[in-house]
Amino acid sequence: MELDLEGEHAGRAYPVLSALVTPRPIAWVTTIDGSGVVNAAPFSFFNVLGANPPIVGFCPGDRDDGTPKDTALNVRSSHEFVVNLVDESVAQAMNLTAAALPFGASELTAAGLTPAASSVVAPPRIAEAPASLECLEWGTLQIGGNRLIIGLVKRIHVRDDLIDRATLRIRTERFQVIGRMASPDWYCHTADRFEMRRPR
Repeated sequence: MELDLEGEHAGRAYPVLSALVTPRPIAWVTTIDGSGVVNAAPFSFFNVLGANPPIVGFCPGDRDDGTPKDTALNVRSSHEFVVNLVDESVAQAMNLTAAALPFGASELTAAGLTPAASSVVAPPRIAEAPASLECLEWGTLQIGGNRLIIGLVKRIHVRDDLIDRATLRIRTERFQVIGRMASPDWYCHTADRFEMRRPR
C-alpha cells in the first residue's frame, strides 16, 4: 500500500511514522524557566546527529492549543538544556514526567527525582539517569509545524559502572536503555541484541 502524506493520508503521518521508525531513543530534557523552576519532559523524536562537533536534536511539539510546550519556551529563553537518557531503572519515572502539571510545578518533584548540578549549563541533570548530556542550543529550525532544536553537547556525565575509565568506552552490555515504539503507550527493552561485523 502506498500512503500519500501530501494528500489523502496526510492526517495519518504521525501514527504511521511513529509506529514504523522504531525503536527511537528518548530525550528526557531538563530546562529552567525564567522563575528558576525546573521542567523535565520526555521526547522520542530525538537522536544524535553528529560528532564533529557533537550535536543532538530533538523535536518538542506544541500543546493542543498550538502554543509551544514549556521545554521549547525555556530553550528559546535560556539556550541551554540537558538531555538525560532513559534506562529501565528510570522508565516509570520518565513516564510520570510526561503528565501535564499546573504552571510552576516541577516534574522532578512530582516524580520523586533528584536534580544534580550541571557543569557548564544552568539546567540540572537528573541524578537517577544513567547518562546526561549538557547542551547549548546551536539553533532551532521551524519546518511547518515541526520544531527541531539542535544542541551542541558540551559535557557528558555517565554512571560509573557504565564506562571503562581506561578506554573511555561505554559498557554497552550494562546500558539497558529503553526505546519508544508505536504511539501512544508502547516501549521496548534493548537487552536482546545481536552482532553483525561490517564487511571489510
